[in-house]
Amino acid sequence: MNNEQRTADSERRAEAPREAAIEVKGVDFNYGKSRALKDIDLTIHRNEVTAFIGPSGCGKSTLLRCFNRMNDLIPDARVVKGGIWIDGVEIHSPDVDGVELRRRIGMVFQKSNPFPRSIYENVAYGPRILGERNKGVLDAKVEKALREAALWDEVKDRLNGSAYGLSGGQQQRLCIARTMAVDPAIILMDEPCSALDPIATARVEELILDLRKDYTIVIVTHNMQQATRVSDRTAFFYLGELCEYDFTTRLFTQPSNPRTEQYISGRFG
Repeated sequence: MNNEQRTADSERRAEAPREAAIEVKGVDFNYGKSRALKDIDLTIHRNEVTAFIGPSGCGKSTLLRCFNRMNDLIPDARVVKGGIWIDGVEIHSPDVDGVELRRRIGMVFQKSNPFPRSIYENVAYGPRILGERNKGVLDAKVEKALREAALWDEVKDRLNGSAYGLSGGQQQRLCIARTMAVDPAIILMDEPCSALDPIATARVEELILDLRKDYTIVIVTHNMQQATRVSDRTAFFYLGELCEYDFTTRLFTQPSNPRTEQYISGRFG
């Protein structure tokens, strides 16, 4: 898909009303006494790709990790004001289990991190942890996830081979397949292409565009060209504040905030 086709597709999708998948309302977030996010209001729409952009340290990865409560694992890191609702449920409510939340909200990290196991066992790991023991069911889940990750045809004849034998781009798609094997509703991606070459990056970007039919995706990226290629909406963060949030084509061509215009034109960041 070329850039003109992407833009036309994005504009068509922008016209279609979509339900909220994630609602962020008035969130302040601290690391100890340091304020990392300030009064964030944001709605992530279902079956869209939303990109978070901004300079290093602006809070975009912090907010991403709030969505599956990975920040719970950091001492003294906490939401001090506001709340986050996913499918209408406030995720910090006492009856929300963090482990189950992270099953429903998968995450792909900056550096591919396959397990030191076979390709098959990498993908089957999540379903096994959730209690699946039926070999036929596991086989089907592995094949489905690898097909969704556009990797099946490349690895179907070496499923018992080590995941470390894959290229960097293949390893990252394997990690995406591993995430999808537990049937998440939302996929978070934190700089998923930063360690990949241009060809592997293009494969992952095409995969992201395909996956949005079935998943809600939020991607943090320093690559503004990548944001324009894959996202329906883009949020620009600066010093812990959400400066602007709009349809991607509009934000990059007609930004309403002077800081956004300065950042995307390369005057800082």
